[in-house]
Amino acid sequence: MKILKIAIACTFFCAANSFAEPVPVPASKAAYIGTWKGKDMSLTIDPSGKISYKRVYSAAKKVDLSIELARFHGDDFDAGVGIFHSTFVVSKPPLMSGGKTKMVVDGIELTKED
Repeated sequence: MKILKIAIACTFFCAANSFAEPVPVPASKAAYIGTWKGKDMSLTIDPSGKISYKRVYSAAKKVDLSIELARFHGDDFDAGVGIFHSTFVVSKPPLMSGGKTKMVVDGIELTKED
């Protein structure tokens, strides 16, 4: 039953999201643009505000979403539509370290792909 509820919510979210216009990434946050990868997580942020997010929590629990940027607030950003949105908590914004650009999102260290 729980899986059915999740499937229905995801279907509604995807349908609602298909009508949303992405918010372009502001120039002040251009460092966020690109493809980021870390342990069990990948995140792609397009300049237009389209976001691709994949995360593996366990063999049975995986998330694979294409969503739209809603807004930045501080280093964090929201993606999604209306009540169906998620806040990506950025505890370390993009920063060059050891020749690679890294940031920490939702507790996962991500490295920007070249």
